[in-house]
Amino acid sequence: MAIAMVIRYVDVICDDSLKSIYINGKKAGYQFNVRLACYRGHFLSVINEISLKTDGEEVPENDIFFCIHGKEFGLSQMKENNSEFWRIVESATIKVLKRGGLEEGEHTLDFHMVYRCPYMPIGELEYMPWDSSQEKKLTLKEYLH
Repeated sequence: MAIAMVIRYVDVICDDSLKSIYINGKKAGYQFNVRLACYRGHFLSVINEISLKTDGEEVPENDIFFCIHGKEFGLSQMKENNSEFWRIVESATIKVLKRGGLEEGEHTLDFHMVYRCPYMPIGELEYMPWDSSQEKKLTLKEYLH
């Protein structure tokens, strides 16, 4: 990609959102919330790239799920998803399957997301890419109920 806009109106990764995922009582992964760093909402189909490194380790694409409006989508489903609209006032949840999850404590999340702005053409059938990536440290705290 030759050029991409990078203007962050808000933090992409939401503070205090890192939590463990449990399946049948066993820690099976983790999740955190993200927001659009843009001034407009977008359909999920405009998202070109999503990837994640946690503590410097690349997370396999098949282990990442994008969740919004009570629905979960695998990354391979995003390009065709022109019915879900992500409004700027709402956060989405990124869920990661990882056997044993993450240990309690501080973790570095390097979230990479690029989407195209359908209202900013830069060529024939080409649109301005918007880099909405962020690296941030979050702390995972286990809460006993």
